[in-house]
Amino acid sequence: MATYSEKQYPGDWLKYEGEADFSREKITVLEGSGTPRALTSGMVLAKITKGAATGAAVAGNTGNGTITANPTVGAAAKPGVYKIVCIEPATNGGVFTVEDPDGVVIGVAKVGVQFDTHLTFTISDGETDFVAGDQFTITVADGSGKWVQYDDQGGATGIATPAGILLLDVTAPVGVDAKGVAIVRHAVVDADKLIWPATADSGEKAAALAVLKSLGIVARGEA
Repeated sequence: MATYSEKQYPGDWLKYEGEADFSREKITVLEGSGTPRALTSGMVLAKITKGAATGAAVAGNTGNGTITANPTVGAAAKPGVYKIVCIEPATNGGVFTVEDPDGVVIGVAKVGVQFDTHLTFTISDGETDFVAGDQFTITVADGSGKWVQYDDQGGATGIATPAGILLLDVTAPVGVDAKGVAIVRHAVVDADKLIWPATADSGEKAAALAVLKSLGIVARGEA
């Protein structure tokens, strides 16, 4: 005898929402890559909020050392421009403050030593030593703002941070984005009916539900 699986509908997991125009938001689902991107109702979603990073020396530097051209973007990194300023020059070395796009100093970077807070990069010495005030910038690009399934192993693009729950099934063909609707605030959902990535364990689900709660999406039960 053939076995049939009943698809999930919003009523299975969405127990309360405010006015539709408030709780819901139209979203763009990222195109499929290799295969269509199939998302299903009740799936926890995330938004691509960060892109790649580019490091460069500021014009007018005395020292001619370099910085990693394409720093690795960490989970805590913010879109915008990081400022790296020399505060303690030294022969064949030096110390630089690292300031995030909000103007907060997040640490100090030493020449020749890998820095790994928010971003991973190394400042390299050149033939001419740095002087106080020499600067580099690292620009973290904005993400596309497109939506995918939340991925607890998703790295630094933003997809490891839940941002909503898919209302109705959506499939984005290979190379073509698709339109969808997500619940993004002021709602009550059944935690047991939400759809998670296979890698998410109970602790990661609990952390993700806490993030959703901060958005106004309250989960009843335990995922």
